[in-house]
Amino acid sequence: MTESATKFVTPLTFEVLSKHSVARGLYATHQEMLHLTLPEEADAFLIAPATANTLAKCALGLADDLLSTMVLAASCPLIIAPAMDGGMWDHPTVQEHVALLRQRGVTVLDPVEGPLASGKIGTGRLTDAVTMLAALEARLNLRRDFVGQRILVSAGPTQEAIDPVRFISNRSSGKMGYAVAAAAAERGASVVLVSGPTALLPPAGVECVRVETADEMNKALQIRFNWSTLVVMAAAVADYRPVERFGRKIKKGTAARALPLTPTDDILDGLSKRRTHQILVGFAAETDDLVGQAKDKLRRKGLDLIVANDVTRAGAGFGSDSNAAIILDRAGHETRLALMPKREMADRILDAVLSLPHRPRS
Repeated sequence: MTESATKFVTPLTFEVLSKHSVARGLYATHQEMLHLTLPEEADAFLIAPATANTLAKCALGLADDLLSTMVLAASCPLIIAPAMDGGMWDHPTVQEHVALLRQRGVTVLDPVEGPLASGKIGTGRLTDAVTMLAALEARLNLRRDFVGQRILVSAGPTQEAIDPVRFISNRSSGKMGYAVAAAAAERGASVVLVSGPTALLPPAGVECVRVETADEMNKALQIRFNWSTLVVMAAAVADYRPVERFGRKIKKGTAARALPLTPTDDILDGLSKRRTHQILVGFAAETDDLVGQAKDKLRRKGLDLIVANDVTRAGAGFGSDSNAAIILDRAGHETRLALMPKREMADRILDAVLSLPHRPRS
């Protein structure tokens, strides 16, 4: 327990209920070197609840008490379950710390929305025990079922320049593609992530190739396609680009009312025509006729799987940390996934790949 935690619940309460002693201070004479011995004995490290201050310490490597010092000494999986009040969870600094920890391979569970200690309604409540135990179980039973696989993942939007200031793009945040890359790496795959412009940090153990335009993304994927055994095309590639890119900023009042556009290359269709042994997974972000649109895309582009989601659904649109989807395969099977964190959905997508009759070959 941190010193702050003891202000809410006494150590004696936990000792009575757990039948174990409670570690508190860094300098307790009867508990020498606990910051080393406790992590050495641990199979996993779960911090719950974690305040914004604790998140900051973990992200920045600060160590001024027993808990934060143990984090630095631990080599086992780390899981953090934040809880905080007001708008703290959405503060840019807190989100930067969360992103940095996740990039290092730490599991940070999202707090849930509901009544907070202040009386406000917002996101900040500690997630439930079932979710924490599931995360703990997942980290203790890491699957390595993609060892030997070479996975190419695209993520994020592309930006098609109009002039040095303006561009055509879309609302994609890249979170789904990054989650797939992270899940695949954790499950033993060699992963290359081709990313359009995002604010995300690459997952641990993943090679990240940064691109800007649809043409750059196409080239990056084409170069690495023969290497891959599985391609997950989660990027939202621009369908059109301006016919002309102006060298100077177009001044207001001088621009033409019409902006001539030309189609970009269909990257996934081009990869499909080149395939030899690769498994191809596409995405369909739709606003209506979800299954019908996805089936058509699956057929037209010769995909093995397609992940279809309704971007108008609350909590499942662009930029959200969660998603709901329907996975369809060539045999006509449909798997409906309820709203869940994108990291969890990434594993479900990879599970669907493994269930294909023609699994990817190493």
